[in-house]
Amino acid sequence: MTEQDELPPFLYVVVCAAGVASGVGSLITAAQERGWHVGVIATPLAMNGFFDADSVEAQTGRPIRSAWRSPADPRPFPEPDAVVVAPATFNTINKWAAGIADTLAVGTLCEAAGLGVPIAALPCVADALAAHPAYQDSLIRLRGMGVRFGDPYGDADTGDGGRPEFAWERALDLVE
Repeated sequence: MTEQDELPPFLYVVVCAAGVASGVGSLITAAQERGWHVGVIATPLAMNGFFDADSVEAQTGRPIRSAWRSPADPRPFPEPDAVVVAPATFNTINKWAAGIADTLAVGTLCEAAGLGVPIAALPCVADALAAHPAYQDSLIRLRGMGVRFGDPYGDADTGDGGRPEFAWERALDLVE
């Protein structure tokens, strides 16, 4: 067994700008309880108050990445053993499927897919947007690339005026 084999698995968590992103700490906790080390990459919009960045950095012990590093800067995270994108928004899913790597988050997803790293996505897309043909085509393309999807989280309520819980841990089940 080499020293690399003895390192705990490393999980990239890509966070997009959706209201449920405020609960990403639940995913990090669950991943850590399962033995993962975690690094968070957020879309630039997600960094605008969609989750508590200070808490996430304290929880992971690592800075959140949301911008490209310069070539002279060291890589802040090891290579991923798996990637989870949660919540995965309409915009991110469509750009990822089209190969538009205009942010670190989407560029990371494009690269991980090309390297064959296991990827799970938990979509958080309004029902009207989920009906858009481009979104449906993107899901087909990403599934064809091996991306594993959890159930979509949309506008539906639980019948009592509330919304269902976002299934954070489902993403871990999909990559393990």
